[in-house]
Amino acid sequence: AAPAGAVTFGVKYTEGVSVEVACQGRGEDGSAASSGTRWPLDKGTVLRLGMSQASTEVNDNKVTVSFYAEGGQPINQAGVFLTGIGISLDVDADRDGMVENNNPNKASWTWGPEGHGAILLVSCDKESP
Repeated sequence: AAPAGAVTFGVKYTEGVSVEVACQGRGEDGSAASSGTRWPLDKGTVLRLGMSQASTEVNDNKVTVSFYAEGGQPINQAGVFLTGIGISLDVDADRDGMVENNNPNKASWTWGPEGHGAILLVSCDKESP
């Protein structure tokens, strides 16, 4: 997706985003992309984006990739807005009929009528062809 003539790229991003650049065969697999660093546009180079927490509003984080020609002249930019979605599985961990998101028994499981922890039933059959 890089423009014609581009040989390197740089990445800028907002605080809520984590960025890693994996360069095939360079021993830099998973290096954190920092502002001002330029990376080669080699086949096998991968840009990984992530977010560690949910967004406070839609499109509140941004990543901008700048493309450069030989000699460092800027050619073009591409940007993407990100919205982090928080997902949590809350359970009735002490089996008292109340779902609590901060129950201390959420991370463990004990068998029996006096036990604790979630009981999860998963339907893995094919309901329709």
